[in-house]
Amino acid sequence: MKTIKGPAIFLAQFMDDVSPFNEIQSICKWASSLGYKGVQIPTWDSRCINLEKVANSKDYADEYKSKINACGVEITELSTHLQGQLIAVNPVYDKMFDGFAPEKFRNDPKKRTEWAINQLLLAAQASKNLGIKAHVTFSGALLWPYVYPWPQRPKGLVSTGFDELAKRWRPILNKFDENGIDLCYEIHPNEDLHDGVTFERFLKATGNHKRVNMLYDPSHFILQQLDYLEHIDIYHDFIKMFHVKDAEFNSNGRAGIYGSYSDWVDRPGRFRSLGDGQVDFKSIFSKLTQYGYNGWAVLEWECCIKSPEQGAKEGSHFILNHIIEVTDKTFDDFADSGSDKDDLKNILGID
Repeated sequence: MKTIKGPAIFLAQFMDDVSPFNEIQSICKWASSLGYKGVQIPTWDSRCINLEKVANSKDYADEYKSKINACGVEITELSTHLQGQLIAVNPVYDKMFDGFAPEKFRNDPKKRTEWAINQLLLAAQASKNLGIKAHVTFSGALLWPYVYPWPQRPKGLVSTGFDELAKRWRPILNKFDENGIDLCYEIHPNEDLHDGVTFERFLKATGNHKRVNMLYDPSHFILQQLDYLEHIDIYHDFIKMFHVKDAEFNSNGRAGIYGSYSDWVDRPGRFRSLGDGQVDFKSIFSKLTQYGYNGWAVLEWECCIKSPEQGAKEGSHFILNHIIEVTDKTFDDFADSGSDKDDLKNILGID
């Protein structure tokens, strides 16, 4: 067993145009002042990182890493959530996802996808240069508009979608493998990898590629009404990253998991700040520790009620209080009377 590292914080939702949230060193100092020991970096935000420079220059990467460390935190992982989303986009979402790419690649899905692929390849090299062993992204989605089987899906549609998804990701996975980095897909709605079954479909389509892993975030399973504790029992070998995010699901006679097109605050399923939702984090930290998870516990703040500043302040203490310091002793060692081979045979009644 290993002691989970943390607390850490994902910076994406905290970046802003006002100090200290508008520049990497100032926001890292802010995070450190709240007790965080690590930061997860959103690579699409130029205020946080120059991904190309970090990927192409080990000297620059060392300098960047030292700058972060000087603020009292270390880099836990890099994130390409937005770029990964663009690896596979169903045309129905072209307009809405165009904003994830630089303006010069918009209104051109082919060039947008090429840009996204290159971003992932850079992220693999950048992670290696920074000495990081895991990376988080989204899978993108070709099939999400057909998640509900009405009208009836044409036979072979799902398998064709996963075959194409695997085809697009396989060269990227190979690049991560060359650099010794695990690629962790966040299991998330509006991604083709949104639960355990779809993760398995993708894994199979990639030929069980050894770099296909997952980021575990229980909040997305609360909203799906999926057993997030059993999920750890099933997939713990693949869980290489962990977002600590809370959520609640309060169904009623008017609305359920589909949410009725309501805004977040009015949906039965909604994200909450740590401790304000329904996730059983004591059991989650126990299971992850039991199974030997040795990565970071990273706060992701997404709450429709509480401010990000309060959520971050409370979240650091919440995570720290849930991290289990692994014991190197057995509780009943005091009663060990010792034994040798002959004693064992005598105990069992063996001549």
